[in-house]
Amino acid sequence: MASKLYKKILIATDGSEHTKSAVDHGIDLAKNTGAKLLAIYVVDTAAFASIPMDAAWESMYELLKQEGDEATKYIEDKAGEEGLEVERSTIEGHPAEEIIKYAEKNSINLIVMGTLGKSGLDRFLLGSVAEKVVRNSKIPVLVVKGKKTA
Repeated sequence: MASKLYKKILIATDGSEHTKSAVDHGIDLAKNTGAKLLAIYVVDTAAFASIPMDAAWESMYELLKQEGDEATKYIEDKAGEEGLEVERSTIEGHPAEEIIKYAEKNSINLIVMGTLGKSGLDRFLLGSVAEKVVRNSKIPVLVVKGKKTA
């Protein structure tokens, strides 16, 4: 059954265990609505803005790009098990801003992402990409709380 609401669903991932539940939700929604599925990973280059470009930075950057490729490949593989295709992207910048820009540019109808569900001081100090996306996106956002591990 094709949905009029969801023609394109974007799953934003950071590659962590905490996003796996969000991946499952996004795939299930796409399967049940007939929506096109897109997956995005954002290499957070802001974290390295003050570090001079040297071999160590290049090495870290390559590791993050590889992590992004693996994270979006995970989504592609899981979706493939359900007979769905995924358009994968790894981009760079500030994660929340880039997720929103990508979603707007690609006419996304729903952004699906996970969160660890941090609270208190952790949330205040670290911020939350999901929270920033929810606050600033004009596109609906489904945030799926991940499970905390010890």
